[in-house]
Amino acid sequence: MISIEALREHEYLVTVESGRTTTHQVTVKPDDYQRLTGGDQPVEQLIRASFEFLLEREPNTSILREFDLMVIQRYFPEYERVIKSRFG
Repeated sequence: MISIEALREHEYLVTVESGRTTTHQVTVKPDDYQRLTGGDQPVEQLIRASFEFLLEREPNTSILREFDLMVIQRYFPEYERVIKSRFG
């Protein structure tokens, strides 16, 4: 289960319950949000899709505790292409 809570502008607390519960502080820059989603979905949908992407590849305990969303691209080069395809 993935829950998302806005902390302040562009910053979110993501809690992942999967075996062990983990929390992650995520920053989403407006330009990245717009590029990845076209601005048609709530930012929480982008975060959820990004965590689903990560959880398909690694356990929640391996996900960084604090990061900018685009850091995912550094570890998984296919991230941007996959996420854009999910948002059409």
